[in-house]
Amino acid sequence: MAHAVTYVDSWDHRDLHIEVHQLRRLNELLLFAAQYNEFYREKLHDVVLPIRDMGALRKLPFTRKQELVEDQVQHPPYGRNHSYPASKYVRYHQTSGTTGKPLKVLDTQQSWEWWTDCWLDVLHSAGVTAHDRVFLAFSFGPFIGFWAAYEGAEKLGALVIAGGGQGSVERLTSIVTNEATVILCTPSYALHLAEVAKENGIDIRNSHVKKLIHAGEPGASIPAVRDAIETAWGAKCYDHSGMTEMGAYGYSCHEQCGLHVNEREFLAEIVDPKTLEPVASGETGELVLTNLGRYGFPLIRYRTGDIVLRSDEPCACGNPYRLLPGGILGRADDMVVVRGVNVYPQSLEAIIREFEEVTEFRIIYETVEEMVQVKLQVEAPDSVVQPLASKLRQRVGLRIEVETVPANTLPRFEMKARRILDLRPKPGTLAR
Repeated sequence: MAHAVTYVDSWDHRDLHIEVHQLRRLNELLLFAAQYNEFYREKLHDVVLPIRDMGALRKLPFTRKQELVEDQVQHPPYGRNHSYPASKYVRYHQTSGTTGKPLKVLDTQQSWEWWTDCWLDVLHSAGVTAHDRVFLAFSFGPFIGFWAAYEGAEKLGALVIAGGGQGSVERLTSIVTNEATVILCTPSYALHLAEVAKENGIDIRNSHVKKLIHAGEPGASIPAVRDAIETAWGAKCYDHSGMTEMGAYGYSCHEQCGLHVNEREFLAEIVDPKTLEPVASGETGELVLTNLGRYGFPLIRYRTGDIVLRSDEPCACGNPYRLLPGGILGRADDMVVVRGVNVYPQSLEAIIREFEEVTEFRIIYETVEEMVQVKLQVEAPDSVVQPLASKLRQRVGLRIEVETVPANTLPRFEMKARRILDLRPKPGTLAR
């Protein structure tokens, strides 16, 4: 029987009760950071505290990742956004470095317990209980990955099985022999595991796996990707979104229509990336988050770079927290303008994954006659080229070259997939 999620304070009237809760928590954080956190003491110097209403939130300065990285360069090794002496911290993690220099993040015991409790919400929303056996197909290194998920599942009372230090066949064997019921991994790796299972005659559709919870990429909220995973595993697929520097802030529910923001512990805004003004309901914008319970490494009005759709409509599941329909739609820094059309890798993947013959793909950007072009390489039969190119033209509005490559020639990924090959000249260089 699925675990029934209990929402904080029985918030039946979302706007009033959530706002009161968030304003109180926000002021507690602001007053603490202004006194004890050197990084934010400087940023909040001209702000009158406490703020009186959520409208005053817009007067607070934004925080950018580059600020934090530069601060760590200037104040090595950990920067000034750590509120306590180093001796108070018990956890070290760093960002994956996919968008630049890795950011080092420390957590106190209290902050780490907060992380773990946030993951409990993720697990509860997916219906994971103490009766489950949770397998983490993840190599445990300095990247935050599923570290907090491990302890969250343990705190829930589930049997936790770590898959670190194993190859794909070893993990599949462990999943089957240990009768795991829940898998945690990236969407790309779930598809790769299914590919390896097929090659090695391992029956995963008839295994005990009933749920997969995915993070690291937005694929689990892309219907075609989700359908491919669910078909391969014969199990239900859930999405989760979190950031090393921010926390585990988002999760999907049984409706599978997007991500809920955990508004008990995070304050979410959606702004226009250019004007930084709030967008209207029905418009897309950049997600800005404030973590309300991570005093050891607070982030206030943090520009995530993630593009989401603002909706003020409640989810049919009954969760009163803000819903981001479709989850993470793309990243501001991933968008490429091709012949006047804004192209996100996620929008291309959503179309590619509709073709089950495609086992892997790569997106290539290049400059031809001073114009940006996009090309796709796919591991698939030649018969896929024409229908895939036609669907791309119809849905994206661009002619995109599709090229087939031999099976198992494109890279596979356990962690965040890096499927973009950017051959465009870097600024300050000459095109060949």
